[in-house]
Amino acid sequence: MYLDQAVLTFGRAMREKYGYKVHKLSIDAQFTCPNRDGSKGIGGCTFCNNSSFSPNSRKPPSVDEQIEAGRRVIVKRTGATHYLAYFQAYTNTYADINTLKRLYDNALSHIDVIGLSIGTRPDCVPEGVLQLLADYQDQGYEIWLELGLQSSFDKTLKEVNRGHGFTDYQDAIKRAHHYGLQVCTHLIVGLPTEASQHSLISMERVLATEPKGIKIHPLHIVKGTQIARQWKSGDYQALSMNDYVNTVVDMVNMAPDDMIFHRLTGTASEDLLLAPDWCSKKWRVLNEITVQLNKYKENNAIKCQN
Repeated sequence: MYLDQAVLTFGRAMREKYGYKVHKLSIDAQFTCPNRDGSKGIGGCTFCNNSSFSPNSRKPPSVDEQIEAGRRVIVKRTGATHYLAYFQAYTNTYADINTLKRLYDNALSHIDVIGLSIGTRPDCVPEGVLQLLADYQDQGYEIWLELGLQSSFDKTLKEVNRGHGFTDYQDAIKRAHHYGLQVCTHLIVGLPTEASQHSLISMERVLATEPKGIKIHPLHIVKGTQIARQWKSGDYQALSMNDYVNTVVDMVNMAPDDMIFHRLTGTASEDLLLAPDWCSKKWRVLNEITVQLNKYKENNAIKCQN
């Protein structure tokens, strides 16, 4: 059984909705973050070297060039012919509304780009941004607001220097729901001071806010970050693949069947990744998650028969 048979993946959800493959095109529009520029903090999150999340982030070309380059790669790799422009690097609502509209309009001007996925922080979604995204959605575009929560525990968020709390997330998603927007909530497994149970509690709390999608990925330790220094000094121990897989399977099984999972693992390029080494083995991790999800379903089926 494939992963999209065991869980409602983003790819499967888009195929069922549109009848063709839809893929996200990652874009770095050269935003910054209130946790880096001094308005909330400096230095960013302790795990953040954004090059590990967005390969274009070092010297990004124009939005048009990034879309064209991403399109060439994805067509060969997946055969997808329609795309969402995924504004991914840093905080992609952190600018005045005219700048945001210009960037978003530019991406949507490409005929095969059918929508936007906007990655941001829970404390950076003012009403004007929500209204702008709702306007695009009303025009028929596929719109996702991706809120980087990472944990529902304020102690953890403070530990990793996020600069926001869980109540900021609760407020943001409540207001997003008011505009009818689809929200994908991001959670990280393996954050400092957290065990598997913390991730399960965070999942429970997030599900209570009724997002349309969830994105889960492991904390990976990359060069040039505070967490890398903590790991080298022995103050932080990297997550094992077995613990990660088991936690993700438990989290997935907590969700309703119509929850769309945008991601169940995350990778970093080998030139940046320090640990865990399995974070560079995306398909190995996904295959094991699939195996464990299938075992769970089979065991439940046997129990029901008995």
